[in-house]
Amino acid sequence: MGAVPTDEGRVQTMLWVAGAVLAVATLLPLWRQSSWWVRVFDFPRLQIAAGLMAVLLAHAAVGGRDAAAHGFRGVLLACLVLQVRRILPYTRVARVQVQQSSSRDGPGHLRLLFANVLQSNRHAEGLLRAVQASQPDIALALEVDDAWVQALAPLRHSHPHTVLQPQDNTYGMALYSRLPLIAPRLAFLVQGDVPSIHLRVRLGTGAEVTLHCLHPRPPAPGEAASSAQRDAELVLVGREVKRRPGPVVVMGDMNDVAWSHTSALFRKISGLLDPRVGRGMFNTFNAKHRFVRFPLDHFFHSNDFRLVEFRRLPFFGSDHFPVYIHLSHEPDAEAAQPEPRAGAQARAEAQEKVAEARTS
Repeated sequence: MGAVPTDEGRVQTMLWVAGAVLAVATLLPLWRQSSWWVRVFDFPRLQIAAGLMAVLLAHAAVGGRDAAAHGFRGVLLACLVLQVRRILPYTRVARVQVQQSSSRDGPGHLRLLFANVLQSNRHAEGLLRAVQASQPDIALALEVDDAWVQALAPLRHSHPHTVLQPQDNTYGMALYSRLPLIAPRLAFLVQGDVPSIHLRVRLGTGAEVTLHCLHPRPPAPGEAASSAQRDAELVLVGREVKRRPGPVVVMGDMNDVAWSHTSALFRKISGLLDPRVGRGMFNTFNAKHRFVRFPLDHFFHSNDFRLVEFRRLPFFGSDHFPVYIHLSHEPDAEAAQPEPRAGAQARAEAQEKVAEARTS
């Protein structure tokens, strides 16, 4: 008869299984495959890192001292390093990418707020309070249907310039601005039922800022089998930004995390900066689950802005927290804030992503 497993043996087996799962979850995203079941592991890097640390410490305490045990712990440590390298820029340990502005107000300032409202959520009063408290120049609501546009109608008193596209498929958008809109355009860049908003506004200094508002479809069961359409939309907007120099902000629920390869590719193609680098993750989804949250809601901007303030706003019933940014347009910042640049490999990958979306 075989030996009966001891409690210690069962614990070691459980640690081996858990470690193997976490290692696969770490390594799988290195495969540049767009299928949702691969790309989903881009999201929980912080949670996977915590799991790797826990298994590594537990195995060091109760595991063996033979070559296999040391090799197992070596694999766990390598995977932990990979995860930490991805998320470290979004901690205060890293150097900030966007400088802090010394100016608190002025004609070159721009305040933006947006929220994915969760179409089924009907607590509009919480979002209205957030807008009233932060007084943004522009407020954007995502996932709006007709009921949400009606509920947000009070915003038209303070923000009379609007672009409204309510939809019942969770991809509606509504933009409210106290600044006049220049050439506002509603576009369906990749999919016929997923809109985006593009426009310009003029600051008090006379500078015109281009604004792109996005909410691409995520790679997830019931949404999209792959990330191809999401990635292509980001690439197309990134190319547009690069073609038209000048102050620009891209904002929205990108359904992608800040540390993903696709987000990095977008920044290279567009040349835009991420104000969270060196400041924190600002996790916004899922607002209803404290320990399973990711940074899905983004502001990216050109290097002629400095940051005054970046905040995650209070919960109002949605599965996303609202986010607010206060920027100062300071053209001299360009010299101190070099923009990311795309090499030949990045440009070729961007082309492949657009081609994949067109054939999928």
